[in-house]
Amino acid sequence: MESKKITHFLYCPFTGLGLYHGYRGKRWLRNRIKIFSQFVLPSLLAQTSKNFVLWISWRHEERTNSYVQEFKKFLNSFHEFKTVFTYSGVCFWDDKYPAEIVQVRLADAVHGSLIQLFDVLGSVDYVYMTIQPSDDCYHKEMVEQIQYAFQKMPDIQALGFKRGYIMNYRTKDVAEYNPITIPPFFTIKFPTPIFIEPLKHIEY
Repeated sequence: MESKKITHFLYCPFTGLGLYHGYRGKRWLRNRIKIFSQFVLPSLLAQTSKNFVLWISWRHEERTNSYVQEFKKFLNSFHEFKTVFTYSGVCFWDDKYPAEIVQVRLADAVHGSLIQLFDVLGSVDYVYMTIQPSDDCYHKEMVEQIQYAFQKMPDIQALGFKRGYIMNYRTKDVAEYNPITIPPFFTIKFPTPIFIEPLKHIEY
């Protein structure tokens, strides 16, 4: 089987997601960055495959936010994987809003992010887009397993995780996480021409 060239984004919508316009103030932002740095970043550094790009999206307003710019410098100091910041809003389906609003927001966000994404995309056949919430961690073999599964099952368009664990980060207590609804831990495999065309991207 011929190996296809891929770029694998771990996509983290940091602000702009959900209610309150996806932003709850400076203190909230500082805490979110702290949680990411304390828990999520070590989980990324522990991945057995570093063949991914960490893509963090922000609202337009965060482009000049000093916390965000300091965070960007901090992440760029790690050379194990690439990081890209975009400032056009949330680039996946945010079900906290009506469908007609989400479509417009998503088209604007994808279109506005492409300039930064082209810098790291490269000439590839497929783009894998894994949702990486800012306060969730994956198993250390996630990247390797997702890429292996898509390679072995070329007709599969999406993969996801249904079960996991949940932790109280203050007490470090851990419990099984078996939700009734499916969590947003999905990876979608996009043909590159579809990924970079906002309307086709949304339809796909």
